Amino acid sequence: MFPSLNARHSQIAYVTTDLDRALAVWRDQFDVPSFYVFTNDMPGLESSHPFQLKIALAHVGGVEIELIEPLHDSAPLHAAPLPTDGSFAMRFHHVAMRVEGSLADFEAHMAGLDPALHPVVWSGRMGDLMRFAYTDERATLGHHIEHVWFDAGFYGQLVAAIPVYPER
Repeated sequence: MFPSLNARHSQIAYVTTDLDRALAVWRDQFDVPSFYVFTNDMPGLESSHPFQLKIALAHVGGVEIELIEPLHDSAPLHAAPLPTDGSFAMRFHHVAMRVEGSLADFEAHMAGLDPALHPVVWSGRMGDLMRFAYTDERATLGHHIEHVWFDAGFYGQLVAAIPVYPER
């Protein structure tokens, strides 16, 4: 996906109407006993659209699994595939391409995308620690792609908090 020297497929993400139930599905049916769970209310988080999410992360077989529950009708990009009748659902939402290296590498990666073919529909940042952008690939692939970059030190802290399976 996107031939870029520093970009690597790193994540498969699902959205859900109930994170606790989704966690139980992953625990009981896929043998993933725990995830790192948090909300995105970090200081300095800025976005082209205000949003609030409850997020769970686990590394499973070398790929990060992300479960996302949109909160308070604030994240339409994430809520769109979910039912609105209150029923439980978990739906595939996006894959992520993590850009390794410097912030300049991320900026070069994004500048290399043709916006007519890969329109950016949402983007944000957390100071100089993280950048993200979602491209809408639904017409061709059926889903979005998240392009994300982390400062190496910040990413190291995040990875240290995420459970890894099978356990090392």
